[in-house]
Formats: sequence, C-alpha cells, structure tokens
Amino acid sequence: MLELLRKNIFLIVIVIAISIFLFFDNDEIEDKASQSNSASTSSTTDIPKEKIPVQPSTVIIDVKGEILKPGVYEIDSQSRVNDVIQLAGGFTESADQTMVNLAQKVQDEMIIVIPKIGETLAVNEQNGSGNSKVKINYATQAEIEGLNGIGPSKAQAIIQYREENGFFKSTDDLLMVPGIGEKTLENFKDDVQIP
Repeated sequence: MLELLRKNIFLIVIVIAISIFLFFDNDEIEDKASQSNSASTSSTTDIPKEKIPVQPSTVIIDVKGEILKPGVYEIDSQSRVNDVIQLAGGFTESADQTMVNLAQKVQDEMIIVIPKIGETLAVNEQNGSGNSKVKINYATQAEIEGLNGIGPSKAQAIIQYREENGFFKSTDDLLMVPGIGEKTLENFKDDVQIP
C-alpha cells in the first residue's frame, strides 16, 4: 500500500508541475501578444504629424477666356476642371470645348484658359514664329502638338504625365515623359515656358 501511495504521489507531483508550467507559459505568451499589439498600435498612432503631408482642402483657380463668369474661384482640392467650369457659369457659345481637359484634377494656382473656336491655330502659328512660348503646365494638346518634334501621341503623353505627377518644375522634367528623349527635348526646349 505504501508502494502504491508513493507511485501516486509521484504522478500527482508530475501532473501539478506540468499544470504550473503550462499556466505560467500561457500567461507569458498572452503578455507577449498584448505587448506586441500595443507596440504595433502605438507605432501607427505615434507618427509625427510633420511627416504626414497635409493637402489643402481648397485650391484657388483662375478661369479665363470663353467662360460666362471668368474670374478667380476657390474650390475643393479634389475637384476636376469640369467642376470649376460649372462654377464659373459654363462655356460661352463660341468656346472651343475640345481644347480643355474637363477630367483633369485641379491644382492650386492653376490657370484655365478657354479659347474661342479656331483661336488655337493663331496661338500655334505664333509659337512657331518664336514670338511666344508654350506654357507646358497649362497647354492644351493642340498647343503642345505645335512644338517641334511633338505629335499627337507625345503631346498626350506629356498631358498624361502632367496630370498624374503634377506640374513640370524645369524643362529637364520633360525627359521623364515616355517617348521624350534628349534629342526631342532639344528640338523644342527654347519654345517651352515652365512657370
């Protein structure tokens, strides 16, 4: 009987030891998990506010040309050119609506010029003679096509790049447009105005 009691005590001690080990090990795992969760939460909430770029909620746009109410307008920064045109009363009857990208996102200090029908031909001829430069950040596709060595596909690539990446800051930025190399840029560099 004493022998049986010793065997049972030995088994009871082993079971108690295993239970204590599992209990403390489980608590340690839970502590590590809660510390990990709190560390990941604090790392996302402790981001300094200076590092997060702040977009203005509104932008100021100058609308000119063949528009019913030309002027300077303040509009939500997520708006499109079409929204500004509507705010300015819409196009006049003589406006060439094909010369403006209505889907383009607005940007602060943007100038939108709506030409008269047929007016762009005179502008392109003037650019070709060297009397005036193409404002590449605001130019329509037809104006860009008036540049030496630029056809419809390259003009569209310039406009698309400008819409997706923002205004060009220097003429060398045009080299980032697909299809524009150094040789092509040399052909029209002097006919382009950046600011």
